[in-house]
Amino acid sequence: MSLGEMDENDAFQTGPPTSNLYSSINDWCWRVLARFPRPSRHAMWLIYSLLLLVNLTNGISNLPLNRLLERRLCRKYYDSDRDVDEGLCKVDSVQQDLAWIMGAFETLWIAGDFVTTIPLTFLAERYGRKKILLLNAGPRLFMLFWILSIAHFEDSLPPRAAIAGASLSVLGGDTVFNSLIYGLAAQAAEDRVTRAIYFSRMTALTSVIGFLSPAIAAAAMTIQPSLPFWLGSVFMVLALMITMLLPTDDDIPDDATEARRPLISSPTLKAQASRTSLTASMIDRVYSLVAAVANRRLALLLLSMFLTSLASADTKLLAQYISKRYHWSFSSAGYLLSAKAIVNFILLTFVVPFFLSTQGASQSLSDGANVRYAKFCLVSSVVGAFAIGVSSVIWELIPSLAIYALGVPLSVFTLSLANSDNMWTDAEGGGADGSNTHNRVLSIVMMVKTLGSLVGAPLMALFWYYGIHVSFYGSPYILSSLVYLCAWCVLRNIRLQ
Repeated sequence: MSLGEMDENDAFQTGPPTSNLYSSINDWCWRVLARFPRPSRHAMWLIYSLLLLVNLTNGISNLPLNRLLERRLCRKYYDSDRDVDEGLCKVDSVQQDLAWIMGAFETLWIAGDFVTTIPLTFLAERYGRKKILLLNAGPRLFMLFWILSIAHFEDSLPPRAAIAGASLSVLGGDTVFNSLIYGLAAQAAEDRVTRAIYFSRMTALTSVIGFLSPAIAAAAMTIQPSLPFWLGSVFMVLALMITMLLPTDDDIPDDATEARRPLISSPTLKAQASRTSLTASMIDRVYSLVAAVANRRLALLLLSMFLTSLASADTKLLAQYISKRYHWSFSSAGYLLSAKAIVNFILLTFVVPFFLSTQGASQSLSDGANVRYAKFCLVSSVVGAFAIGVSSVIWELIPSLAIYALGVPLSVFTLSLANSDNMWTDAEGGGADGSNTHNRVLSIVMMVKTLGSLVGAPLMALFWYYGIHVSFYGSPYILSSLVYLCAWCVLRNIRLQ
């Protein structure tokens, strides 16, 4: 029986062709999952769990890394053999060095991820997303163990050596991971509404983790400064185990209907059947990218995504910004940042799915609603970022953070727009070619957003570095507000049919 003749239960019961102990464990797990009536739903639970663990690892690492480097720099500044009180470490010299190291770390991580996005995407097509997801865990594990080495070998490794922890992102970072994980979610969806709801839940999960994790990190830091990194290592080991339980691309039927086509690339069987080289495939992908942005609507949407991704790079600075400007400890800053999770959770778990479910079957109505909600999110981001930049006391910052949080659902609406037929009606080639380009939309979106982050990370770090020097601490958030405003102007010019 061919793959095309399998139903979903048959395909799900066929585990990946492995051997020995791993094969036995994997086959047993799939036999258990195959007893349930809705395999795609249970595949989504695996995807949610993987997304949870990876994002939790990322989230609990940033705050303690800031504190670890600040502690090392502070001891050097005061020429002390013992730890210095954290309140004395908020001097400009220490904070500028910290801003430089963190900016370089983020830039190197994003740059390595960006340059290998296309090659790794095609390797995922040829050898399966599952294998690339396993490879993707390597850079995170290396980063965690390298930071632990920085903490324990203070005499041998200077603070700036922490930058090398981002060097393995060439094996895949956040862009590759998100492209693969969202592609799996899109493949498990039964229709457009279900796919949009899956995306909303995944965005909600990512956002909530992103702002709850500082509180988890802060609590762990009070027990042991290096505990968050050990927890992250455990989470990544669990993530590897869950990845091995994911269905291979060959186990998922290649449904010809538009609603169930994956958003990135073609199934693995098509890639394996192709005799074209990796270089030829990459050239074809670049051609598809050029064809995709040939129509004005899609080009404007991608430009808006680029600008919003650039502007959102300011969130990486929030912990140090609060700690420096208001003379708070990093632990206290982590608890404050976690308060944003309440607004994010309500918006992305209840409000956004409600709006998506009320759009009905009318695609034009759905697109119009997506544009309206996206513009509202951008207005909230403009006002919120500006308010954060001008907040001189903590009681002004708290409502500013709440306003800024209202812009979090933006990616839900822009992703829905990017997947809309209206955005692709003028794509070069139309018909089959347009559909082929349509299948790759998510990888294009992730690359554009990563490019925005690649520009935004050093730019925001630069404004923060010199903002400390001239005591204009809100400079990166004022810049972010202006960039969000530009993104709103770009989105306003999109005209739907």
